[in-house]
Amino acid sequence: MKNHFNQGRYILVLTLFLFFIAGSLRAQASFNPDTVKAQKYDTGKMWAFEFPPFEYLKQVYNFNASQEWFDDVRLSALRIPGCTASFVSGDGLVMTNNHCARGIRRMIQKPGEDLANTAFVAGTLEEERKIPNYSAEQLTYLKDVTKEVSNEISQGKTEKEKIELRDKKLKELKEQYEKETGLKCDVVSYYNGSLFFVQGFKVYNDVRLVFQPEENIAYFGGDPDNFTYPRYNLDCTFLRIYGEDGKPLKSEHFFKWSENGAQPGELVFTVGNPGTTNRLRTVAQLEYLRDIQYRNNAFLNDMLYDRLEELKSANPQRASEYENLRLSFSNGQKNTSNTYKALNDPYLMARKKDFEKRAREFVASSPEMEKQYGHVWTTIETTRGELRNVDQKIAALSTSPIYFSRYLTIAKALVMQAKQSNLPEEEKDPETRTERYLESLKNIYPDNFDGLLEQAKLEINIDYIIMNLGKDHPWVKKYFNGASVKEAAESLISKSVFKDKQTVMALFQKTPEEILSLDDPFIRYYAQTYGELVKLKKEQKEALDTENIAFGLLGQIIYKMYGTSVTPDANRTLRISDGVLKGYNYNGTTAQVKTTFYGLYDKYFGFEGKYPFNLPQRWQSVPKELDLNTPFNFISTNDIVGGNSGSAVINKNAEVIGLAFDGNIESLQGNFIYLPTYNRTVAVDSKGMYEAIKKVYKLDRIADELKEGKLQK
Repeated sequence: MKNHFNQGRYILVLTLFLFFIAGSLRAQASFNPDTVKAQKYDTGKMWAFEFPPFEYLKQVYNFNASQEWFDDVRLSALRIPGCTASFVSGDGLVMTNNHCARGIRRMIQKPGEDLANTAFVAGTLEEERKIPNYSAEQLTYLKDVTKEVSNEISQGKTEKEKIELRDKKLKELKEQYEKETGLKCDVVSYYNGSLFFVQGFKVYNDVRLVFQPEENIAYFGGDPDNFTYPRYNLDCTFLRIYGEDGKPLKSEHFFKWSENGAQPGELVFTVGNPGTTNRLRTVAQLEYLRDIQYRNNAFLNDMLYDRLEELKSANPQRASEYENLRLSFSNGQKNTSNTYKALNDPYLMARKKDFEKRAREFVASSPEMEKQYGHVWTTIETTRGELRNVDQKIAALSTSPIYFSRYLTIAKALVMQAKQSNLPEEEKDPETRTERYLESLKNIYPDNFDGLLEQAKLEINIDYIIMNLGKDHPWVKKYFNGASVKEAAESLISKSVFKDKQTVMALFQKTPEEILSLDDPFIRYYAQTYGELVKLKKEQKEALDTENIAFGLLGQIIYKMYGTSVTPDANRTLRISDGVLKGYNYNGTTAQVKTTFYGLYDKYFGFEGKYPFNLPQRWQSVPKELDLNTPFNFISTNDIVGGNSGSAVINKNAEVIGLAFDGNIESLQGNFIYLPTYNRTVAVDSKGMYEAIKKVYKLDRIADELKEGKLQK
């Protein structure tokens, strides 16, 4: 069997990436990894509101931020599904990104409307359109419960008992504080479970759309410009929260609009909810991420992305469908692939090794700490060794709707149904009981089934299975029989009973015995490996449970060493990050701090208005009153990751100077290390938003509200 995992392609892309990133960072013709040192802010600058960085801001910027300042900033920020938002007026006006609100547009769009092409502009309060089943959350309550949780954990005699006691206590605290406060409460942890806090959220359910630009100006440059800079995106949307009386909410805390924006070198902050980072992970965990998780994800993303481009030529009738499918995961594709490449950078890994070395030396310096913590790294190395073997096998038996062929997803669903049908309800896989899963079964064989695409995916999937198991694994030999990937896929499809939708849907009505006895190679693959998968998942859970305890102890080590001067990993909790407006060197030149509307039109005309550098009708001819010299987008050194989309960028007066919507491609390694030399946040400038709203969309009432901080009569 020939493995089509394109090693040469990865080596070439990886080499180019490292030359692009690492070559500028340092002369890397050669370096001694033993002399590489971790830097002060490798773990980032995502400060938690539970322990604000008062001294840090004073020492670094001579900024004396008070507790009242942090409270006001916290209460001005909001959490919305998948993103961040902020109050920007005293009358409930809220700002977020366009790309955070694409789903909103679909929910409120009326028959005959095409808001992605026409924009949504509410000329009056009455025209602001309510969003169904949508809410925004404001963090209004914080309570340290570390002592209560830690005391409970300490009662456990085994790792399993400790986890069970912890989880039970967290549930009790959530219920207790929700009852006491009347708020929606989460119990969150920092430093891998060293500190625990209750966070209480006031939930607003009456949220209405006010303004959303056309997709072509909000996402100008499309996928090619994604994660790049310079940029020219009006990636903003404005909502309004209404109170229980049906009137605009009176919001005491909000970010005022800056008339002057910010200047290069000026201190600015991003305020938002970063999703996850892995900066406090051990070297063994990072090596696992590199060799298994990110390798696997990058492979699926890259191979499908490239194959879809090929299919556009092979099947031009469906070219637009293939392009839309590419766009549906292109953001993740760039993110995953470039993070994978960064994890392969030996210099960056050497910095992580030095960080770990210091922690080991800290523990070894005290017999008491050595007794309590000395086993941490060995335990994690052991569990990661176990997970390498287990997770590669699980990967070979898993599916996903985007990356796996329908032949595999149908077979997996049928086998799962058959195997679990006689199990007690509490033993069934929770995922198979969700409404989302049950709904997905209705379309598991779509009306517009694309055989060409499904075979292409299957070929990728076979490669993926071989990559994880090895060409000599019994499963590989049994089901693929030494054929080429293309031949194997064609042979499997020819022998499958999944011939049409009617046949497939009828299979789901058969008895478990009938399903499992079907003469279908895909069914046999999952049926005959089902028992092994159950066993593997049990082993995976046991390894992770063991590791979680050790990982929590690692958090205690980091906290004992550095206190809160080292920021905890992102975990979707509200954070504030400091930075300055600053350019950087790239591609043999220098990126300017700010772009202008001049640059937008230069790119539009330079690409002759062709997709994805096309503009909406109202923008195609330069609007008469538009000042082309107005700053449009800018970059800063703030530390953000996914989840920060929609974060306000504010100055030390808590005034909006921008709206974060992306990072540059060099920032993607921020998942595991923050490098301020090249890491940049990309934001829409407050001046650019105001200029567009007032002079292009003629939405004076919102422009005036932003300027004055309240609705104008």
